[in-house]
Amino acid sequence: MLGEYRIEGRRAAEIAASVERAVGAGELEPCQLLPPMRELAADLGVNPNTVAAAYRTLRERGVIETAGRRGSRVRSKPATTGREYIRVDVPEGVRDLADGNPDPALLPSLAQAFAAAAEQGDRAPVLYGRAPVEPELVRIARDDLDADGVPDGPVTVTSGALDAIERVLTAHLKPGDAVAVEDPGWGSVLDLAPALGLRTVPVDVDDEGPLPGEVRRALETGARALIITDRAQNPTGAAVTATRARALRAVLADHPQTLLIEDDHGYRIVDQPLHPLAGVTHHWAFVRSVAKAYGPDLRLAVLTGDPVTVDRVRGRQRLGPGWVSRLVQRAVVRLWADGAVDARVVAGAYGRRRDALIGALAERGVVAHGCSGMNVWLPVPDETGAVARLLHAGWAVAPGARFRMSAPPGIRITVSTLSEDEIRQLADAVASAIGPAPARRYV
Repeated sequence: MLGEYRIEGRRAAEIAASVERAVGAGELEPCQLLPPMRELAADLGVNPNTVAAAYRTLRERGVIETAGRRGSRVRSKPATTGREYIRVDVPEGVRDLADGNPDPALLPSLAQAFAAAAEQGDRAPVLYGRAPVEPELVRIARDDLDADGVPDGPVTVTSGALDAIERVLTAHLKPGDAVAVEDPGWGSVLDLAPALGLRTVPVDVDDEGPLPGEVRRALETGARALIITDRAQNPTGAAVTATRARALRAVLADHPQTLLIEDDHGYRIVDQPLHPLAGVTHHWAFVRSVAKAYGPDLRLAVLTGDPVTVDRVRGRQRLGPGWVSRLVQRAVVRLWADGAVDARVVAGAYGRRRDALIGALAERGVVAHGCSGMNVWLPVPDETGAVARLLHAGWAVAPGARFRMSAPPGIRITVSTLSEDEIRQLADAVASAIGPAPARRYV
């Protein structure tokens, strides 16, 4: 019995489901201690091994954590809720700069592309047993990857970047393994790893990407995988430079068994060159999503990697969804072939808005970061207070807790739809909310 909630069940799966439901509903709170296994077993009238199996399942799903004699407790950020619950409710009339979405005005119309894809499908409908990936999509994607220096490797398609990352992780790792992740970094990845039963090891970042010394420390202390963002890092906007890439390759060369996953979700929305690390280790994966440039609802990402990794992803995919809709694939091919997105125009628009805000903040003594992409990251002394004061002033921004593990507090501002007139008003509001501050590290 925990407060008003009573764990129920006779089998391990039932007990685990009871706890998971309670955590998801908020009836068991983050960090709340669970009953000792023998005590719960006696209360439920089951064998202690049954409770032990239930707790093990919950650990592997990222719902609870166990600390030896200190017992088992709900994780501080359990996978049943995720970091999405750390969000700001945006009242009517408040400008929403927290959502992380691209500018709809810069997204292409999908109607013509899907009409052409449907017409092609009528001529040759996709049935069971057909190849899962459009040959023309592979050809165009591989040409782009070659041009950016990504090593040769088979190409497949997944339902977005996070789907690709999950499939690669599960293809190589088992519950309990450690994964090095950027801190601050993409909140969905920070949620995904513990949901798979993996341990996350934070790696500090600066404007040039993950710090080599931090990556080396993580790998030397047992991390079996490293996930990094090449450009438009969320939330900091970091972009891996040529110098940083050389240093990171040197670190990875000393740890060739590391599973390397690179996320290039900034594809066709940034103007910084790509400096891939792929190929340094035995197993690697390089992921490119079309979400930011062509529309999140397309749910498509291109994945390449070493043959073993890609083959394992394909095999597991066949046992699940089977394939990503060939209709969607054909639509993406049409968008690519028609040049529906001019990367220079999109990158230029986001770059001007981002640089204008960073410059306006600098004029007011506020240090901000954002080398690429559509977000600006501001270190702040009081994250909760800054978010609340900005909301009161009419601006909704994302709290840094959605993106942090051990990194200092901050806030993320999405600049994708900011107008020139708004930038100075926003800079005034930010300066008033957090006050002028000397340069702070954001790692």
